[in-house]
Amino acid sequence: MPRKILAFAGSARRDSYNVRLLRLAIAGARDAGAEVTLLDMDEHRFPIFDEDAEARHGPPAEVTAFKSLMKAHDAFLIASPEYNSTFSPLLKNTIDWATRPAPGEKPLECFRGKVAGLVSASPGYYGGYRGLQQVRYVLGNIGVIVLPDMFALPKAHEAFDAAGSLKDAKSLEMARAIGATLAKFQSA
Repeated sequence: MPRKILAFAGSARRDSYNVRLLRLAIAGARDAGAEVTLLDMDEHRFPIFDEDAEARHGPPAEVTAFKSLMKAHDAFLIASPEYNSTFSPLLKNTIDWATRPAPGEKPLECFRGKVAGLVSASPGYYGGYRGLQQVRYVLGNIGVIVLPDMFALPKAHEAFDAAGSLKDAKSLEMARAIGATLAKFQSA
């Protein structure tokens, strides 16, 4: 049975470098036999996490729908932009909401035992690598198995061609390899 991967970026910016890079990693996963669902996070924005609002109104319907998608997939392919040496508030807020257990749901049910592949694109010298380390830490802390290899694309503003691919063949190979490795990963 093919691995089912939920792919999303911690950016809602139109024409985001991270969404472009995510699409390339998705191609690698699909070529390796995975079924991939790509989410547009602009269509899945949640209010800022607020435990008091959650207690008064329950989780927003968007969060419940997102968590259902997470449960229906066994792996995540995440592209994380780096903002000031950390990962984006959009990604952090998404993770925070998804960790909240609904009635009858096990703690961290959306995360425990899932596998994640991480990529990042940034105009900066490190390509978002510092933020990826923090995403790795957070995901590992909530029960996600994170692939040891990550791909960080520096100088993203110069890296893509007009068709949305990477100009550098080695970088393209590395981005696609994250998706392919995730598609083929077998946990013990």
